[in-house]
Amino acid sequence: MIKDSVLAALEVAELRRAERRRFLKVAGASTAAIGGLTLLAACGDDDDDTPTPTPSPTPTPTPTSATIGDGDILNLALNLEYLEAQFYSFAAFGVGLPESSLSGSVGTRGNVTGGRRVTFTDPLVAAYAREIAADEIAHVNFLRAAIGSTAVAQPAINIDGGPNGAFTAAARAAGLVGASESFDPYANDNTFLLAAFLFEDVGVTAYKGAAPLLTSKVFLEAAAGILAAEAYHAGLVRTVIYAKGLDTTTGLRAGANAISNARDSLEGTSDLDQGVTGSDATVSNIVPTDSNGIVYSRSPEQVHNIVYLRTTAGIGGGFFPAGTNNAFAALRTSGAN
Repeated sequence: MIKDSVLAALEVAELRRAERRRFLKVAGASTAAIGGLTLLAACGDDDDDTPTPTPSPTPTPTPTSATIGDGDILNLALNLEYLEAQFYSFAAFGVGLPESSLSGSVGTRGNVTGGRRVTFTDPLVAAYAREIAADEIAHVNFLRAAIGSTAVAQPAINIDGGPNGAFTAAARAAGLVGASESFDPYANDNTFLLAAFLFEDVGVTAYKGAAPLLTSKVFLEAAAGILAAEAYHAGLVRTVIYAKGLDTTTGLRAGANAISNARDSLEGTSDLDQGVTGSDATVSNIVPTDSNGIVYSRSPEQVHNIVYLRTTAGIGGGFFPAGTNNAFAALRTSGAN
């Protein structure tokens, strides 16, 4: 039964990849055109036959903000998609992603710690979990194909709910559990929803923050499409949490608001994050926006702070024990991210 569900999800992902093939063709054509122009510029009209000395190879420089390109931005997004896809795939189907969706020649390939199938009691939540899982799996495969040979491998990921798990560390920081207690996101519908809430808002604001950094309109369109899908997911999760919170025994609204406060504390001095209710706990806050009704952005540094569960410079921690596989991660050692 599990195998059938996974195959169904992968079939959905394949259909969605087929719909996006036009993007890949356009992106490939654009890249080829740019490469051709660069080659012609390098050739020039000089007829001088004097041999040019071959320069000595130089070490690859440490990335700086100025050297970050579109591929680096998409690879940061790919790291987040690996995390979300693994969480949802385990929660919905009981298995992680296949090796064909994880390996790569760039970055250290890591394993997943934790993860198991949720025994859902609400059929709607179960259906939502399966649909979101299929979308996230498709995002991973789409980004890997769009980035091409420089797509990073999946880094080590911790989605465990045990005493040493990243979810437990996040829940302790939010005050959802005590210092000696654990938070298991796979225990039931409610813990799954809170875990999903933790990820979804980060994904939406991360894509929003990355949009101005992209120089290719082709890649920008692709990122906007994924952002829209993530926003649908986030709005759905927020809506279900708010609706189920009408039953005050679940504590879902309070739990989501506590997670929001914890994310805020990790971001720095800003106070941007918003829970599922406003100052009046009976009023919903389904979309976290500013006074203009616009969703706020997160910088790569803020995103790393949240997924690493740390505010100090350095690589690794939280959901990515050994760090993310992307150029932005290296900037954290110097505080330039």
